Amino acid sequence: MISSIIVFVVSLLIGALGIYVGARIIVDTEDYTYALVTALIGAVVWAVVGFFLGWIPLLGPALVLLAYLAVINARYPGGWIQAAAITLVAWVSVLVVLYALAFLGVTTFDAAGVPGV
Repeated sequence: MISSIIVFVVSLLIGALGIYVGARIIVDTEDYTYALVTALIGAVVWAVVGFFLGWIPLLGPALVLLAYLAVINARYPGGWIQAAAITLVAWVSVLVVLYALAFLGVTTFDAAGVPGV
């Protein structure tokens, strides 16, 4: 149980880093704590919507992603396009960090708070 908590916390911190980088580049916001809370909310929303609607072929994953984008859109200035851009930059930056950590044998290739990673 302790190891699961540690993995979740570390992956949440990495996911928050991705959101922080995305928000810093797209909307010029520099608050890691805000990104951490956003990543936590996003992970919870992703899990809940995925549980209830994710099973619907084609529509389910789209609704899950839309719910995640709604969290980013609600938490950061701008509109849906900026939210999508923050999410894309977060996803790419988390991939880079996770690839490096996995290559070094430090962690596995997943992160909480950023979808699809």
